[in-house]
Amino acid sequence: MGPLLRTVELFYDVLSPYSWLGFEVLCRYQNIWNINLQLRPSLIGGIMKDSGNKPPGLLPRKGQYMANDLKLLRHHFQIPIQFPKDFFSVIIEKGSLSAMRFLTAVSLEHPEMLEKVSRELWMRVWSRDEDITQPQSILAAAEKAGMSAEQAQGLLEKISTPKVKNQLKETTEAACRYGAFGLPITVAHVDGQTHMIFGSDRMELLAFLLGKREVDGPCASSCECQTLRLPRGSKLFV
Repeated sequence: MGPLLRTVELFYDVLSPYSWLGFEVLCRYQNIWNINLQLRPSLIGGIMKDSGNKPPGLLPRKGQYMANDLKLLRHHFQIPIQFPKDFFSVIIEKGSLSAMRFLTAVSLEHPEMLEKVSRELWMRVWSRDEDITQPQSILAAAEKAGMSAEQAQGLLEKISTPKVKNQLKETTEAACRYGAFGLPITVAHVDGQTHMIFGSDRMELLAFLLGKREVDGPCASSCECQTLRLPRGSKLFV
């Protein structure tokens, strides 16, 4: 009998750059660690409101630290992450409600596409500084991720239905019940116990909980999955 398959849930919002980092690491490690990775699209705005937390952009020192942090994490995680030029507009004014409803619809009807569509939405907002709020932007992301135009349009038409709205609300509330005050959170179900881990920088702790001895860095050099890598010669500060 092989090692026990453990369930790990990732609650995320594409508005959160740290969610992208955690997402890529778990996608890279899911086969190495033999985990059942379940992606849970959630709404960070609802979690922040429920917990009383504030976005980094509303705290100048935290915002400046975040900007510098992402420059370093870009290369440490080998993910082409870039700070949006108009951070306040992207994060505070526009938000991610439509995008997360769309990902919720994907998770309900085409779960096999959830990883790729999520990644493409992150690429738009956190790598190419493109919109993720307008219908055509969401459709473009879905089609670039490999979804047919017909499939994408069909899902887009369902983002205002009670089924999709309620599912996103329920997933967000589940994250809150686990104790979320921001995103991402990783929830590991191990030996009948549930452990909630906040952020993208505690993978060593997750490895410990899963009974793994170490983490081979965030890039998982032994991983065979096809995920993002920075092109050679990329500059550290951009």
